[in-house]
Amino acid sequence: MPAPPSDPRCNHHVHDPHATTPMSLLPLYAVLLLLHVAVAMAAPPPSPPSSPICGSSGGPVKESTPLIAFLQRVQSAALQTFGSNSFDPKLYVDLPLQRALPAAQAAFAALPRSSRGGAVPAADLNRFLGDYFGAAGSDMVYAEPPDFVPEPEGFLPKVEHPEVRAWALEVHSLWRNLTRRVADDVRARPEMHTLLPLPGPVVVPGSRFREVYYWDSYWIIRGLLVSKMYNTAKCIVNNLISLVDSYGYVLNGARAYYSNRSQPPLLSSMIMEIYKKTGDLEFVKKSLPSLLKEHSFWDSEIHKLTIKDGHGCNHTVNRYYAMWNKPRPESATIDESFASALSSSHDKEKFYREVASTAESGWDFSSRWMSNSSHLTTLATTSIIPVDLNVFILKMELDIAFFAKLVGDNSISKTFLEASHAREDSIRSIFWNDEMGQWLDYWLKDSNNCKDSHQLDSGNQNQNIFASNFIPLWIGIHASDHTIAQKVMNSFKRSGLLRAFGIATSLSNTRQQWDFPNGWAPLQHMIVEGLAKSGLKEARILAEDIAERWIRTNYVAYKQSGVMHEKYDVEACGEFGGGGEYTPQTT
Repeated sequence: MPAPPSDPRCNHHVHDPHATTPMSLLPLYAVLLLLHVAVAMAAPPPSPPSSPICGSSGGPVKESTPLIAFLQRVQSAALQTFGSNSFDPKLYVDLPLQRALPAAQAAFAALPRSSRGGAVPAADLNRFLGDYFGAAGSDMVYAEPPDFVPEPEGFLPKVEHPEVRAWALEVHSLWRNLTRRVADDVRARPEMHTLLPLPGPVVVPGSRFREVYYWDSYWIIRGLLVSKMYNTAKCIVNNLISLVDSYGYVLNGARAYYSNRSQPPLLSSMIMEIYKKTGDLEFVKKSLPSLLKEHSFWDSEIHKLTIKDGHGCNHTVNRYYAMWNKPRPESATIDESFASALSSSHDKEKFYREVASTAESGWDFSSRWMSNSSHLTTLATTSIIPVDLNVFILKMELDIAFFAKLVGDNSISKTFLEASHAREDSIRSIFWNDEMGQWLDYWLKDSNNCKDSHQLDSGNQNQNIFASNFIPLWIGIHASDHTIAQKVMNSFKRSGLLRAFGIATSLSNTRQQWDFPNGWAPLQHMIVEGLAKSGLKEARILAEDIAERWIRTNYVAYKQSGVMHEKYDVEACGEFGGGGEYTPQTT
């Protein structure tokens, strides 16, 4: 384990409630949220199923568009011409057309190509790109957020240390840099863009992520609420609701090529946080039909499975399952490279489905989804019942029950309250491991994975340790039982996940970005918030300690680089994380 840097700001110690270091002056949740929004070996897992669940390669597939198909050809040509060094395939499917698609296709077909390999000369390809496309991201234009002020009234009142407060205000000011609106041409000529038209201003993660993303938006909204930017937060929700109205679910992101999948369903949680801050009942009333539609999407056949326990009780649980069995357009050249190791078209289609389904999880990629962490081609996400997804859906059901009662629809409220009770029982029966004191993902291993009901087998739990094993803390699933809360806290403390500068995503260093030693803000926040509201004094002290560790590394990294990073190395103060299929992003 490398020694921490000598920078005194990196010195870490076990939390002392009487300490007066600058970091201990930061309020626990607000700064965690504000920091995030600036961006957003144990036993092996069970063997993957012997056959895909109801045909991982043969499930539903969303139609693509002629523009996306063409941009993938341009992407492939660009890789051949420019080489793989610093190559970002997403850039090419984000390019907006400047001329009609048939003209661009004809010009592309007429480009000269080398006699060996057929590569387009770099000068000719660059000229073609300049003549027929705008710059990636040029179809999103700057928008001044109307509710931004340099220092909102009542902003972080407990942060008194001058240096720390100045930093918090600098991070707050990033809202102005990240706010955009869709250019008028996207609405006027949608066939020229992969960007989707949205009704209001948006907040983007930044760098290569030039569009709205689903689960990132939850933490963006939490940060906006800290910054008192309530109208901007509502605009983000309204944009996501517009996607539900158009597609029946919130897309992974606001691009046409993301229409084949969603992301962790946190829309109801966004609405709940806004309601708690504003008391806007009309906003809740307008949002409720879209929440019902989104719940139906996750309750659909492709995402829903039944597991029968030893008492003969059926438990409905959910999984990630993308409506796609081709290379992801935004990463097509990468997916095709991995798939080249597979011999049959059936195996390639199955792999592409698994890759896209893993992207739906938000954890793309991690050993959590792989039967062999050395090979991405062993992804088995559609055969895994994830504990955190089922917790998010439980939270959705509780939120809908609350909102329905709030607006006077007692029938819907009762239905979803009953559904939440059933799901809580399923989480306890399927995922809870009393010996470990954690909730574990469940792998399906039935020889016939197409049958309606699967028999519960506790040996199918994945006993590897991931931060997701503790996500049920976030919604207080343990709140009525302090014995369980104590057991989970003790399990977390000895899990090995807590490192000098935050919570590691896993204990396996696979060079995937959702594995060790990377730490991600959403996981820090959900576990910290869960521990803090557990009702245990010791857990609250631990939560504050974790928050200090995470805030410290964010602070040092910002002072060193002047930017916020999407992920950090939890073993090295001020060091950003790595791994994955793209260059680590900053804001």
